[in-house]
Amino acid sequence: MSLPTVKVLFDENRIAARNRELAFEIAALEPEKLLVVAVLKGSFMFAADLLRALHGSGLTPEMEFVHLSSYREATVSSGQVQILRDVESDVRDRDVLLVDDILESGRTLAFAKDLLAARGARRVLVCVLLEKPG
Repeated sequence: MSLPTVKVLFDENRIAARNRELAFEIAALEPEKLLVVAVLKGSFMFAADLLRALHGSGLTPEMEFVHLSSYREATVSSGQVQILRDVESDVRDRDVLLVDDILESGRTLAFAKDLLAARGARRVLVCVLLEKPG
């Protein structure tokens, strides 16, 4: 059995360079009391790399996680977003950077952004690694 051929779209160096660029773009926004919220599980590695780059840009954000699901056990989104693990920190009057790996429909990120804004976040920024074409 042979493995399928995989085409590398973005190598490790290109991704690391883009993470540094993103970190400096975020730092230029002068975030206040920055809280990075990674959407589990997919964004974990991207969020960790971005967090390191943010530190390299001079920021010292805190880190939190949220686990949301619109898939349950299916492979197609149900359209209903469920909170499986919520953010523990108070987001009131803080800038929040919501980090995800792949932007598909945007429904889950919109839900998370609205949720954090309703809880009093000063500003909710969104950063994704890739946008899924379609």
